[in-house]
Amino acid sequence: MSTHAKRERLLLADLLEAAGPEAPTLCSGWTCRDLAAHVVVRERRPDAAGGLLLNVLKARLDKAMEEYTAKPYEELLQLIRTGPPRMSVYALKQIDEAANAVEFYVHAEDVRRAQPDWSPRELDPVFSDALWSRLEKLARLTGRRSPVGLVLRRPDGRTVVARKGAPVVTVTGEPGELTLFCFGRQAAASVTLDGEKEAVAKLTVASLGI
Repeated sequence: MSTHAKRERLLLADLLEAAGPEAPTLCSGWTCRDLAAHVVVRERRPDAAGGLLLNVLKARLDKAMEEYTAKPYEELLQLIRTGPPRMSVYALKQIDEAANAVEFYVHAEDVRRAQPDWSPRELDPVFSDALWSRLEKLARLTGRRSPVGLVLRRPDGRTVVARKGAPVVTVTGEPGELTLFCFGRQAAASVTLDGEKEAVAKLTVASLGI
């Protein structure tokens, strides 16, 4: 596994362990147990994980989630730490980095920021740049349901257009915060929004993300 993905995987497992199975997350309606089961199903049940995107597989996904949430919490955490099976596509370093570094970063913050005593995490510049690189590639996908034009801006001025249109809202923040915003965690992201008041209001409740 690559450096970023492996680090975020282990951090996520540690946060899940510290919070406990019944602790809340930023994923609406999900406890830490549900989130842990989601991570394991996504990696170990490709036949069911497709239900995250395809309605035809939704029943299979629901059944797999039910099976895994019933497992001991410690077992789920160990499966997360162990990583995907050898034959999984996620076992390939390039795919692991592309698919999991962002996934695990977002879910780690789902756990961290749902707790009453959470504190900000300062990301190292290399990881911030890696998140920005992924966001540049995913911006239009995550912003496709934005009800307004959406521009993402780093504090140093670098920008990417997530959705063309008018009126335009410019969201400024560090790459990690912009990533959370674009993956539907607008309320938890530390960003500033510039644009017409009505447009900003619509964007903050929009269904962003993949």
